[in-house]
Amino acid sequence: MIVVITAEAEADLEQIATYVAVQSPTSALNLIRELRRRCESLADGPRAYPLVPRYEKFGIRRRPFGRFLIFYRIGVDAIEVIHVLHGARDYESLLFPDE
Repeated sequence: MIVVITAEAEADLEQIATYVAVQSPTSALNLIRELRRRCESLADGPRAYPLVPRYEKFGIRRRPFGRFLIFYRIGVDAIEVIHVLHGARDYESLLFPDE
């Protein structure tokens, strides 16, 4: 199964890199590389991580990595990474705006 990183998730990664790069460009580069690697490794076990509690009907799962959460959905032919967010953010309003 392939992993597709959506435009929204790409924008999240860019924002994370910009924020971290203020303190350390090297750390920002390493963090983004590792986040991408964690996204790609979802192909090895996409059901290993839980559905987002209270929103199971949307089929969105989350994989933690450090202080970050990788949100994704398992499709028929691909795993779709929909957001990569810092765990302290109000992710519910971003993921489920109509709820």
